Amino acid sequence: MTDKPATAKNNQNLLAAVTYLVAPITSIIFLLLEKDNKFIRFHAMQGLILFGAIFVLNIVLNVVPVIGAVVGTLVAIASFVLWIVLMFKAYKGEHYKLPYVGDLAEQYMTKIK
Repeated sequence: MTDKPATAKNNQNLLAAVTYLVAPITSIIFLLLEKDNKFIRFHAMQGLILFGAIFVLNIVLNVVPVIGAVVGTLVAIASFVLWIVLMFKAYKGEHYKLPYVGDLAEQYMTKIK
């Protein structure tokens, strides 16, 4: 016999991790579809803010010659590491909040329902 609360918790953690999978696209999808689960919505909002900002930063860096390429490479490496860490933390059920970005996500979560 399966334990429904444990299964629901595991599904919640998996869905929270998936919000980062192709962020910011999956983040937007989960923000639109998930209306009740605050854990999933928080991770979706944090992914949207973080990876949306990184996307915009990469566009700006592509305009700057040489230095933009070097900084862009460093941003790409840091983004990849953050992506893995955030998915892992969400899958483990942690309400892992990045400095500044996590606070922004929580502020926006209080404004939207």
